[in-house]
Amino acid sequence: MTLVEVTYELQAPLTSTQLRALGEFSNTYGLRRFRVEDDGRKLRFEYDASRLKPTEVIHVLRGAKIAILDRAQPAVPGLVGA
Repeated sequence: MTLVEVTYELQAPLTSTQLRALGEFSNTYGLRRFRVEDDGRKLRFEYDASRLKPTEVIHVLRGAKIAILDRAQPAVPGLVGA
């Protein structure tokens, strides 16, 4: 298992509808968890890179109608950046 954490900058803070849609991500094999940053403008995903590609994570975001501006790579001990 290769854990990867990736952070996306969002076009706008998430709506309650988008948050509910993200709740469905647990049905995506390999996605482990997500976290919305305090300012609501960043979304952090943790996933198993041996099971998912970065494009599949983007697909989950698009399915939730979440527009991203850019991808940022935070330094997190124990996790490998994508």
